[in-house]
Amino acid sequence: MDNLSLLVDLYELTMAECYFHYKKDTLATFDLFVRALPINRSYLVAAGLEDILNYIKRLEFSKEDINYLRSKKIFSDGFLKYLSKFKFKGDTWALPEGTIFFADEPVVRVTASIIEAQIIESFLLNTINLQTMIASKASRVVSAVKEKRVYDFSLRRTHGSDAGVKAARSSYIAGFSGTSNVLAAKLYKIPVVGTMAHSFVMSFKHELDSFLAYSNTFAEDAILLVDTYDTRKGIENAIDTGLYLKAKRHCLQGIRLDSGNIISLSKLARRMLDKAGLKFVRIFASGNLDEFKIRQMLQAGAPVDSFGVGTNMGTSIDAPSLDVIYKISEVTDEDGKFMPTMKLSKGKVTYPGRKQIFRIKDKKGRFVKDVLGLEKEKINAIPLLIKVVEKGKIIYKFPSLDKIRRRLTENLRRMPDRLEEVCSRYKYPVVVSLQLRKLRRTLARQLGKRQ
Repeated sequence: MDNLSLLVDLYELTMAECYFHYKKDTLATFDLFVRALPINRSYLVAAGLEDILNYIKRLEFSKEDINYLRSKKIFSDGFLKYLSKFKFKGDTWALPEGTIFFADEPVVRVTASIIEAQIIESFLLNTINLQTMIASKASRVVSAVKEKRVYDFSLRRTHGSDAGVKAARSSYIAGFSGTSNVLAAKLYKIPVVGTMAHSFVMSFKHELDSFLAYSNTFAEDAILLVDTYDTRKGIENAIDTGLYLKAKRHCLQGIRLDSGNIISLSKLARRMLDKAGLKFVRIFASGNLDEFKIRQMLQAGAPVDSFGVGTNMGTSIDAPSLDVIYKISEVTDEDGKFMPTMKLSKGKVTYPGRKQIFRIKDKKGRFVKDVLGLEKEKINAIPLLIKVVEKGKIIYKFPSLDKIRRRLTENLRRMPDRLEEVCSRYKYPVVVSLQLRKLRRTLARQLGKRQ
């Protein structure tokens, strides 16, 4: 879809209609953040900013959009006329993609007219939820494989075509070496990889015939799927094919194990390949893998060289959504002065005011804790939120995906080692500044009295 202006929840527009009549000139600041980390997550990876900025840049309501809204007989002609000329003209601050962050820390901060800030809410939440969720899961997989390679095989199991493309991009940011998704590879210049399916093997009368046909067609890139029938016999047929290619001065790239006990089967395959003089042939594993299964395999000494990870990463199966929210933190009064505000709902109290994340490091450059504070506080630390949109204009230069990958690698390198452990219970310290805590207490009392 090129035009995403109606990709909003209806209440964004009904609230905007009321703002149009009662608070048209009001400005507000909203924070997008994750309320709590999911189980099995000790950190999150910021992803999705590029799509958000492209959305803000292109956002406008077409004549067709306006006619559709008019047909609903909900909105006034004055408001629809306003929407027909709508452009985002506010400011946006955000964490660069590839930045490690934690609960309660703003990923995106928007200051704009309250109508503009409200209308973009749903797209921002949708985008950050999906791409951050997948990048965070994929980062855990990369940590589990250590120095080995891992590839995105998730397209057929992701929740829709767009999610499949974004999963490939998000996993590449996290450190995956490539994707099977050809469209994502084209769009984002990601290395594209592939092997063969069981249907290919089954379409030939003999398994060996399928291996030879594929290897003759792709003499330097063949990876043979050996577990369609009997896996040991499949490995033997792959060895025969590898020796055939070797005699023709080509190299069989690898074999793939997709089912069964991959720990024992990979050990068997390695012994058989080495004995046949095919030590250069790699062993590729796939089949409902995730960081937990991969860690178990490697701890058991499975000689697997590369992994294909699909469903469990592409759906973030153990944490399929984030508690990501978008809350107002300040709003202008009748005189145009920004006044802090906050939510007081039990268990959902928010932090007021315009905030910044300050990351503190030790003398060796290692990160030791984050401070969530007010934007103008003087804290001797690295401020993480950067300005990306000014008065509606994109001022952020999009980095390459490889640069984003390096940012994440550098972030993790400087974080405590325990953070990357697959079953880590380590909680990175995020503290709230004295000024922000004081403002929250004072404002809570004032709002309670006001109500």
